[in-house]
Amino acid sequence: MKDKSIGIDIGGTTVKIALFEVQGECLDKWSIPTDKTNSGLNIVPDINETVHKKIDELNLNKRDFVGVGVGVPGFINYETGEIAHAPNIPWDKNYPLKDELEKVLDLPVELENDANLAAMGEMWLGSGKGKQDVIMVTLGTGVGGGIIVNGNIVRGSNGMGGEIGHIFSKDNGIVCGCGKEGCLETIASATGIVRLGEEKIKEYLDATILYDIKKQKGKLDARDVFDAASNGDSYALKAVEESMKYLGIALSHIIHANNPEVVVIGGGVSKAGAFLLEQVQKQVEKYTLPRAYQAITFELATLGNEAGVIGGAHLTDKFK
Repeated sequence: MKDKSIGIDIGGTTVKIALFEVQGECLDKWSIPTDKTNSGLNIVPDINETVHKKIDELNLNKRDFVGVGVGVPGFINYETGEIAHAPNIPWDKNYPLKDELEKVLDLPVELENDANLAAMGEMWLGSGKGKQDVIMVTLGTGVGGGIIVNGNIVRGSNGMGGEIGHIFSKDNGIVCGCGKEGCLETIASATGIVRLGEEKIKEYLDATILYDIKKQKGKLDARDVFDAASNGDSYALKAVEESMKYLGIALSHIIHANNPEVVVIGGGVSKAGAFLLEQVQKQVEKYTLPRAYQAITFELATLGNEAGVIGGAHLTDKFK
């Protein structure tokens, strides 16, 4: 009986792997280094070796597995199973990852963008459990995310659906890493929040506690800005409110298009906890039709770095 699945999350530093029962019980999870030498061609053999070793170690039978779901940090050609471009992994253009994995693992493989897969994981076993219409946004160095409608990831016509961080947000804005100006990522990411905090220091000097924090530490991080704001620093609060205003506007656009049940916030910035959720909710409510807003709950992501492998395991449902 095929009642098990494999989730794999290929990152620039590590490859995370987990074996699951199809109903969601994790049998084992582990990681191996991502070998980026030899144009990344050692990654598939390394995955093959460690997966077969673990299956043998646990006295499992590969015939019991329905398939493998794999997250990749890059652009995927879903029709061919090729990786068009992965910025942090040196594969050649259009590397045939799906075919290469299927050859060595002898199981059906489904590829997905890593951010989309994290959203799938949160929908299945995390903060979106029991929901079918989910927006997940990750606030870290950049802004990522995934959109799920009726239980299915929104990929779009060529895999670019759900690129939340590149929603245009501000005229004459900061240049984004993508080359465009004013992307949401330049304002609502940890990097953007720190930049707004730095602006408040330049403008108000020691009137804001951020001035003292930077003087003591030599730098700011996003948590400093949120902590200062939640502790009553009005200038830090202005920085947070500006950042969350643009996040709220962007989310309102997605909400009006998709009418989700839950918005899940993840990434490093989500460590700001309830105060962050409060700020996001306030701004989303301001820019969203009441009926659409009333349908939503707001949650912090709960799966952390395991969201990708969990989403990968759930992705194999199509092979049942």
